[in-house]
Amino acid sequence: MASYQIITDSCCDFRPEKYTELGLTVQPLMLTYQGQTKPDRSDDSIRALYAGLRAGEAASTAAVNPEGWAALIRGALDAGQDVLVLAFSSGLSTTYQSAVIAAQELAESYPAQKILVCDTLSASLGQGLLVWYACKKRDEGMTLEELYAWVEENKFHLCHWFTVDDLMYLKRGGRISAATAVLGTMLSVKPVLHMDDEGHLINMSKARGRKASIQALAQKMAELGDGYDNSTVFICHGDCIEDAKYLEQLVREKCGVKEVYINYTGAVIGSHSGPGTLALFFLGKHR
Repeated sequence: MASYQIITDSCCDFRPEKYTELGLTVQPLMLTYQGQTKPDRSDDSIRALYAGLRAGEAASTAAVNPEGWAALIRGALDAGQDVLVLAFSSGLSTTYQSAVIAAQELAESYPAQKILVCDTLSASLGQGLLVWYACKKRDEGMTLEELYAWVEENKFHLCHWFTVDDLMYLKRGGRISAATAVLGTMLSVKPVLHMDDEGHLINMSKARGRKASIQALAQKMAELGDGYDNSTVFICHGDCIEDAKYLEQLVREKCGVKEVYINYTGAVIGSHSGPGTLALFFLGKHR
């Protein structure tokens, strides 16, 4: 067993059993929906959230605070383990900054142990894929320092490409203007976006129609993923499983993918991107 523990947050968008399978400790962000505030969980309850979003209901989310991180980190330290924290992108949340604060405070009480905190600059199953690779490297025998260096280098090769079905959700989140959203909706224009090296969501191009936007995601993998081992890729969806399966078919045919992990886009991202969000995560030359 490794002498350190990997701790991450719920923006990985793994189902609960995946965290157990990978031997991960997870800190949830918080979701406020229908007057209740609960820990973010990527389980079957996410379907109700998407149904509510379609009906016009609103949801909000809150980052992990330093106290939340400290509780998990302290538990690992008390068990005699060092810690590697892999946190949600600082470009979208203060969750990473909270982890840094917690680590600095705990370092004074545990001077003989190591706490390393990495800003994954990733989100949803993009963060999940990076964490999955980290767990593989841990199990192959990488030391804490080696794994931290590996994640810091390879996070810039973790490609996030996605599209949304309804531009109005991006408009509400301030990602596009109201005029762009209205015109794009009228013309059935679907944006193709990615996450840049600073962890921000960037609009890269447009496709005419849903099918074309999905095909554009597979084409991006064919362009950027050449020369990288993408035998395993991750896909997340905003309650549009048939579109996710179509994308899976495309990347298997175009890119030789063998294993595909599909799950919902979690509440934190899904609350802002809306139903119909579809994303593909893979390794590539650059983001």
